[in-house]
Amino acid sequence: MQMVAQSWLILRLTGSGIDLGIATALQQLPMLLFAAWGGLVADRLDKRRVLLVTQSLSGALALALALLTFSNRVQVWMVYLLALGLGLVNTVDNPTRSSFAVEMVGADRLPNAIALNTATFTSARTIGPSIAGFVIAAFGIAWCFLINALSFAFTIGALYLMRSDELHQAQAVVRARGQVREGFQYVWTRPALRVPILTMAVVGMFAFNFQVVLSLMARYSFSGGPRTLGLLLSAQGVGALVGALVAASRARPTHALMFGAIVVFGFLMMGAAWAPTLALELILLALMGAAMITFQASNNAMLQLASDSQHRGRVQSLFVMVFLGTTPIGGPLIGYIGQHYGGRTALALGGIAALAAGGAAIWSLRAGALKRSQNPALGSPEPI
Repeated sequence: MQMVAQSWLILRLTGSGIDLGIATALQQLPMLLFAAWGGLVADRLDKRRVLLVTQSLSGALALALALLTFSNRVQVWMVYLLALGLGLVNTVDNPTRSSFAVEMVGADRLPNAIALNTATFTSARTIGPSIAGFVIAAFGIAWCFLINALSFAFTIGALYLMRSDELHQAQAVVRARGQVREGFQYVWTRPALRVPILTMAVVGMFAFNFQVVLSLMARYSFSGGPRTLGLLLSAQGVGALVGALVAASRARPTHALMFGAIVVFGFLMMGAAWAPTLALELILLALMGAAMITFQASNNAMLQLASDSQHRGRVQSLFVMVFLGTTPIGGPLIGYIGQHYGGRTALALGGIAALAAGGAAIWSLRAGALKRSQNPALGSPEPI
């Protein structure tokens, strides 16, 4: 709701798509630049207490934007400043929240918890914009910001009500020099961590720009308008929700599931790029959404299970960095291709990128497993 309302507010203030892009960049680029330091904070400090601070700050920023909008004193530079503030808070909040999951449920239930969290996130992303549109039309933009600010009271209350003695708390990392660099080295020297993160980086950059691609397809490929775009996004969202629930039913993810899902996702993207009718497009987008979420949830769970407790925050910061930070980088490129060569071409390019990334990941892990099986000193091979 906040994202939709912020976009409408900027368009009301300036009517400029460039200003809208600047606000989005200010909110998302901190994740790309500083998430590694946020992950270190998660490793060093009590995660529950960190979340109490970050959630309180996020609520305060939303309340400030609500009050400025209600008073009609809001200016675009204020929106920029608050968007940047939220982006900086998220650099600590996102990796801390992600790595806190294992402390709440333990390693045995972690894959299910991640998949259910993905289902919740997907539902919110599907339903939230519709609610925001209704609230804006009926009551005004400021009410979206106020509702968002008040919602943090529930999150903060839930964190306060948790019984600390029942958490599976990890030992905090002692402060030392070079720990951010150590986090990068920890990931890079372990194929079980490096390969999934690099795969997510490629897929996030070239295949996750659906807002751009589906907008172009709705208008030019199917000669539709906002209703057609809503149908396309809803089909993908429903498929993603079903995929997340299916992933939650699995006891433990595997490399085969994770990379099989990304290969299927790539083929379905290419099929959706070809689909001649809207009905077939909706079916393929639903299936594509399910495969996408299966890959995403499995990727996150495999990373957390393959990380030790001393590095989990930093590993999750890199996952969040490539998941959220690479999409804005690929957005302009995909938008350029879609504008000049059509939305179908841009969607097909994402499918090709997903297939290439999935194929390279499978080859890399198999080659590493073969090398370890031939040289026992390197350790036992991991199942692929």
